[in-house]
Amino acid sequence: MSVFPLPSRVAACTLLAVLTLPMGVTMAVTAAPPNTTPVNTFIGTQDEGNTFPGASAPFGMIQVSPTGEHYAGWRYSDSRIRGFGHSYLSGAGCWEQGGQLQVLPVTGKIGPGGDFDTAKPGGFDYKKYAAEYTHEGEVGQAGYYKVKLTSYGGITAEATALTRAAAERYTFAANAASGNVLLNVGQANERHSVTGSEVTVVDDRTVEGQITTKSFCGGAQYTTWFRMHFDQPFTAHGIWDDRGGQLGAKGPSQQGEARPHGVWLSFDLKQGKAVTAVSAISHVDIEGARTNLKSEGMANGQPLSFDAMRQQAQAAWQRELSSVRIEGGSTDDRTVFYTALYHALLQPLTGNDADGRYRGYDNAIHSAKDWTYYEFFSLWDTYRAQNQLLALLRPERARDIANSVLKIREQGGWLPRWGYANFETNIMTGDPVTPFLVDLWRYGALKGREAEAYTALRENAFGVPPHGIRAQGRAGNQSYLSQGFVQYDRSFPSKGMDVDPHHGASSTLEYAVGDAALATMAKALGHNDDAKLLAQRGLNWRKVWDPKAQDKATGLSGFPRPRLAGGDWFADVDGSYDPRSERGFHEGTGWQYQWLVRQDIPGLAEAMGGPAKALQRLDLFFDYDALQADPQVVRKSWVVGPYSYYSQFRYNPNNEPDLHAPWVYTLMGQPWKTTTVLRAAETLFGNGPSGVTGNDDLGTMSAWYLFSALGLYPDTPGSGRFLLHAPRFARAEIDLPQGRLLRIEAPDAKPGERRFVKSVSWGNQPVSRVWLDWEQLQAGGILGYRLTPQADTAGWGTRGRDLPQVPAGLKN
Repeated sequence: MSVFPLPSRVAACTLLAVLTLPMGVTMAVTAAPPNTTPVNTFIGTQDEGNTFPGASAPFGMIQVSPTGEHYAGWRYSDSRIRGFGHSYLSGAGCWEQGGQLQVLPVTGKIGPGGDFDTAKPGGFDYKKYAAEYTHEGEVGQAGYYKVKLTSYGGITAEATALTRAAAERYTFAANAASGNVLLNVGQANERHSVTGSEVTVVDDRTVEGQITTKSFCGGAQYTTWFRMHFDQPFTAHGIWDDRGGQLGAKGPSQQGEARPHGVWLSFDLKQGKAVTAVSAISHVDIEGARTNLKSEGMANGQPLSFDAMRQQAQAAWQRELSSVRIEGGSTDDRTVFYTALYHALLQPLTGNDADGRYRGYDNAIHSAKDWTYYEFFSLWDTYRAQNQLLALLRPERARDIANSVLKIREQGGWLPRWGYANFETNIMTGDPVTPFLVDLWRYGALKGREAEAYTALRENAFGVPPHGIRAQGRAGNQSYLSQGFVQYDRSFPSKGMDVDPHHGASSTLEYAVGDAALATMAKALGHNDDAKLLAQRGLNWRKVWDPKAQDKATGLSGFPRPRLAGGDWFADVDGSYDPRSERGFHEGTGWQYQWLVRQDIPGLAEAMGGPAKALQRLDLFFDYDALQADPQVVRKSWVVGPYSYYSQFRYNPNNEPDLHAPWVYTLMGQPWKTTTVLRAAETLFGNGPSGVTGNDDLGTMSAWYLFSALGLYPDTPGSGRFLLHAPRFARAEIDLPQGRLLRIEAPDAKPGERRFVKSVSWGNQPVSRVWLDWEQLQAGGILGYRLTPQADTAGWGTRGRDLPQVPAGLKN
């Protein structure tokens, strides 16, 4: 839970008063009220949620967190801690990621024949020296982490972090006369291979170096520079490599791929049992790490104390979290909500150093003046919910995020898909950058850069990157532009792990969503010919819709189906086709992807045999009758495993392709069923390590939960619409720019109970339609819901005139 329970303004004033008091002067502070924004950073650390429990600032560059056996860094059930790394992503699924600079406090003799035998290089493998620990007394708060290591006589490890600098404090046992700190630069997270490293002992308090790693599902190599400064001198030090350890060595020492490498530092603990270090990293150069440490980790030439940095870190988080205030619900309900908000505000990560410099996609050094450059963009995930949440809650950051994406294209030659550090990974498929940027344009985040953005998006929509550019863009465009679909071709050459023709059917559906969104932007900017063409391409979902494709188990016909380069429908070797097959779909099946026609819901319903039959299919997809009787049934009837993508015909709450599907009910005139599904889905989010569905994917699943709980959800990209549904909490307030306030009131709401929308009001005026526009939300006001225990199947949101209409260009 968060350590600062005060409302933001009060907390800021109190903190300022404490920090400015002369030494020796105390201040009387009244008892703090109960915590209103509790965070549990252990949520999502089990069952492939892939979150990390350690410390980070909002959108921070550096994170300090334990590393265990799991590829993403940490799993709650890991039995030993290998070290505390200094770079993590929250919720990412690829195996090569994070964990650079593994630091672990230990005791024992370091030398020939010692506990750490310098004559044997294998003794410095973190899998061998990893420490056991206990969850008892472990603390995971926003901006602060604490754990007790039970090995090495018992050592308490703590971590905190600001945007570009972090601090860790290691308190050794009372009877320890000396202690050691190991800085392992040759190993990172499990499966994250270090290809090269360098380390130097600068003086008797400081170590710095660089670590180059392979990254992210076979992505390019990149370098992390670091500098770490201790609050006291070390009494001895040495460097280890593949030959063993060398006492007194200062370096610089270099090592190649997969070779042992690191520094040990020894401390005299007679004057105090705690050793504190402040550190900083940079993706630019060593000067960047030095600058970041000086800017955020030091004060008046001295390192910040651990407690001073912790106060700053948690005050920063309190300002972020208290900008959204909810009423109602239990402590667990509130903890799940605010932890979701915490996870959604962790990324993208700050990319520029304190002096404004950042490393671009051309590998050159650039400068961000008066704005923040961001990096690590999981667009296939975040375009669906997290992007819209940040635009609503943090419009200034959204503007910088949009500018960062355009800078990637300017410096790297093409728009990104999954941008990791300063390179394109080409992970995932489709065209996520188009709906991502078009939504930001619709929300005003591209003001003044509309022409530049449209040029970049049009280039992506109508072309393919040159072979020499790392980005693949719409690799399926040759077929898509000529035939209206991306061919299914598993032998198509890829610049990375994924490429669109490997998943031709789902790529076609994603392209069509992007085209429809871009058509809206084109029309608004006066590119009428483009708008007409793109709108027609927005109907290309029909090119992969096979009305004869049949699901044998249910007897239903009509599903999306991959097509081969010549236009034939794909069939298995026996001539059959199963809509539950993974062939042609990325991390899903035709059952999940059939709903990815957000731009043309009426057309989709028609393709399914009309609205009535489409709704029946939706009921089957969600197992609606069963979950209406018992919401907990979703743990069995929906897709359960985080990677159980294939051979499935039900809703997958663990992955992105069908995240929007609950609102298809609303778009077809049955909004009460959206509520039923959402309340059932929310049972999958809990106040415990398994409390996230699937990978959190850089805050995407958390953002989905927040929208579900608040009573809003973004509609099809570029529309600017937010669909309305029954909120989970009785009241929510969201701070907007210039002092505006969005208040959501649903006095009849009770977490854990289904209550259905009876009526909606905006500014005390009745709202019959099922959405509000972006401009209404941004202006602020009161969104009121009247809820009732019984659904009115002929009431609010059931009339055709109150549903969004398909744009004229998308109509046949």
